[in-house]
Amino acid sequence: MTPNRVLLAGATGGLGAAVLLPLDEPGLGWALTAILVFALLRKVRPGWALLSVALFAVGAFVAAEWLFTLCAIAGCAAGSLAFTDGRTGRGLVFGAAAVPVAAVRSLPWLARGVKENGAPPLARSILVTAGLLLVFVPLLAGADAAFADLLGSIAPAQSSGQPVVLFLTVGLGTIGAAYLRISPPVLDQAPVLPRTVARREWVLPVGALVLLFATFVAVQVTTLFGGDEHVLVTPDLTYADYARTGFWQLLAVTVLTLGVIAVVARLARLDSPTDRKWLRGLLGALSVLTLVIVASALARMWLYQQAYGFTVLRVLVSACELWLGVVYLLVLAAGVRLEGRWLARAVVGTGFAALVALGALNPERFIAERNVDRHQATGKVDVRYLARLSDDVVPALAGLPEDLRACVLEYRRVGADDWRSWNLARQQAREALPRLTQGDCER
Repeated sequence: MTPNRVLLAGATGGLGAAVLLPLDEPGLGWALTAILVFALLRKVRPGWALLSVALFAVGAFVAAEWLFTLCAIAGCAAGSLAFTDGRTGRGLVFGAAAVPVAAVRSLPWLARGVKENGAPPLARSILVTAGLLLVFVPLLAGADAAFADLLGSIAPAQSSGQPVVLFLTVGLGTIGAAYLRISPPVLDQAPVLPRTVARREWVLPVGALVLLFATFVAVQVTTLFGGDEHVLVTPDLTYADYARTGFWQLLAVTVLTLGVIAVVARLARLDSPTDRKWLRGLLGALSVLTLVIVASALARMWLYQQAYGFTVLRVLVSACELWLGVVYLLVLAAGVRLEGRWLARAVVGTGFAALVALGALNPERFIAERNVDRHQATGKVDVRYLARLSDDVVPALAGLPEDLRACVLEYRRVGADDWRSWNLARQQAREALPRLTQGDCER
């Protein structure tokens, strides 16, 4: 792409964002803006681009702002990776931040190109047109309410500085992404760590860890998977003691073991077929035993939530533990042939995919449904906690008694969405709210 074409692409992306993006809440416009930018630049890595669009699309279906914030950050990282060629862990880290860096680096190149070739033919006309519209549109909108309503249906009103911020941010990001295609950086250049650790040096510590894990799993089979029966027959053991304390220790074991596997796989010498067999066998056994511990941690947290209720934090850490289980499966697959050049991309890709899956689950609605089921079984429910959740929960509250439901929804108001900020969860909440708030809250 020439500098003029890059400049036009950036201006188009910026204008599109100024019109499409609902900056203050999740909505359909986020995914539309991502699609526009990818369409303008075309030559992208389709896997990362698809993940980026899917992550931004979560905002069209889920109202929880904390989840969309995570998805938007991941969507920006995946979008940056769509324009780079990172393959190693280092390359993926730098690739995820490559677009904003390239946006700054591209400015001198862009200025030289425009100076040498002249501004794009329509640049002056576009700038003059934009200036005239900025002056006359607000005047005419203030003069007639019907005309103002018409404009609002096309491009809803925003704070005075918001369109400028969106134009500059997305426009520069589009220019940076285009520059990455023109001048791709070398992201994977790193000093090769020599394999200096002989088999006799790593077999003993890793073998001891395998033996420790195997003993732990064998001795604690009843504890790990005993569930309700184990809690009920063990003196002075509560669900909180069984699930909450054990979960965090097992989560720490899962993460630390992943680090041990990475270090050994990277530094162990592979001078002979025997070296490879030992590495494959011991690290494979360690991964399998850790998968059992992952399953135990998930079982503990599930049991704890069944007994004490579901919360965002509990569901989120369970999702993280489940993703770590997937990572261990990938490690096992890489260990079969001792070939892991694809592993870093797979780990990052499955992490992004896990966020998309979490959005598809709609965690706050899932939490509300499980807590309603728990109330029907035990008569217990945390009304104040449910009231603090987003509009995702509203349809799930139909199973609560009328008085409790009225307390949860007492201060709930769901505003109207325009076409840019359309959100399925909020639409369903608006439709359900009138029939769910007919009773009175009895405190």
